[in-house]
Amino acid sequence: MRTAHRVETVRAAEAALMARLPEGALMQRAAAGLAAACRGLLPRVYGARVVLLVGSGDNGGDALYAGARLARRGAGVTAVLLGDRAHEGGLAALRAAGGRIADDPFEALAVADLVLDGITGIGGRGGLRPDAVPVARAARGSDAVVVAVDLPSGVDADTGEVTGEALRADATVTFGTYKPGLLVDPAREYAGALRLVDIGLGPYLPGVPETEALQHEDVARLLPRPGAGSDKYRRGVLGVVAGSSRYPGAAVLAVAGALRGGAGAVRYVGPAGDAVLAEHPETLVYSGRPEQAGRVQAWVVGPGLGEGPGPLVAVAEVLASDVPVLVDADGLRGLDPAVVRARRPAATLLTPHAGEAAALLGVAREEVEAGRLAAVRELAERFGATVLLKGSTTLVYGGPGAGPVRVNPTGTPWLATAGSGDVLSGLAGSLLAAGLSAVDAGSAAAYLHGLAARRASVSGGPGASGPVTASEVAESLRGAWGDVAAPA
Repeated sequence: MRTAHRVETVRAAEAALMARLPEGALMQRAAAGLAAACRGLLPRVYGARVVLLVGSGDNGGDALYAGARLARRGAGVTAVLLGDRAHEGGLAALRAAGGRIADDPFEALAVADLVLDGITGIGGRGGLRPDAVPVARAARGSDAVVVAVDLPSGVDADTGEVTGEALRADATVTFGTYKPGLLVDPAREYAGALRLVDIGLGPYLPGVPETEALQHEDVARLLPRPGAGSDKYRRGVLGVVAGSSRYPGAAVLAVAGALRGGAGAVRYVGPAGDAVLAEHPETLVYSGRPEQAGRVQAWVVGPGLGEGPGPLVAVAEVLASDVPVLVDADGLRGLDPAVVRARRPAATLLTPHAGEAAALLGVAREEVEAGRLAAVRELAERFGATVLLKGSTTLVYGGPGAGPVRVNPTGTPWLATAGSGDVLSGLAGSLLAAGLSAVDAGSAAAYLHGLAARRASVSGGPGASGPVTASEVAESLRGAWGDVAAPA
């Protein structure tokens, strides 16, 4: 599990730890880890040309002390001072190790092998200052590997927002704990590969983080496994209300996701029964109302229902049931928070993409994409439901008091294809029917969904990577499930 904490939490933990350590010891720990990471990114340290972009905060000090360690190993280290002051101890250490201050930062950057971005720290807001922008652009335009110190300068550590110019890194070395902005887009795109350096903050951090990202072993613990006494009903029966004469494929794909997600049986309700049976003859098909389809352990409603009053009626009927309900796609259109917040005895999981989330919140899509954490929190609170916000970073949040926001780490741009969300709905619904909570079902489904897309995109063989279809993602779910569930 990767866990991330807000800046104020990190600051408090650092203060508590520093009170028990000799002065400067914590910065030296960070610098040692940073220097070690840089050594691993260089073909050789001796003779390497390293440029430090040094701001006036502690990140600049970390960069200076790390630069001094690299200089003592034979690297040529040059510091570019960008603040109104520099960390005195770090600057003295760099000079003592043979490092120097740049006369011309652009000349130094033009020949650099590695650049350490220590311009701003985790307290930075609003993008880079104007005087740092030309230097940051030169660093990114060089052939050097750019390594961010704690987080890329110009991004918001708490929200993942990027409201001005920021320096895109190839790798980020962060200290003590991850920061939410390192896990959530758009900032995540600026961070590159992540490496966490343990500086001893663990005992001083709260037990519940701000955000968390599941890993293989976490998802493996969540996945349902049939036992010797299992039958199709004990494994979970999922009802799917999806598809229309115009969009029969949505029903086929949602049912595919449900079957690949381990549902013991799928009861399909809708006008696309012939298309569903042609692809999945094991499906139980009904043409009437959802309540007439028989007992289910969970419902999925919305994919491909189309426009008009029909989807609203279907959603209202399903929400009136006493089992968990997942609402997606056309089921979200015009969804009334009061209907969702009614005293349902079971969980509700909403799965909008950014455009649907924007419509539900009454804001522009760009606002949702720029502030994904804020959007998923507001949706969950407004609707009293668990929300899975799809996108470049898929987020799952159960609402206030339900734990941290979960960030899915397995997404890929190849998932931006028609029908992939329908597969995800069926997959998450099957996990709801198996008894997982809405947060766990959404998190595990998003993880497997992203992993399946990765597998499908490289199915052409070693080194191959290319477009995938939603059907290919569904077909790859079995392999993704096996990858996660197989013992190490």
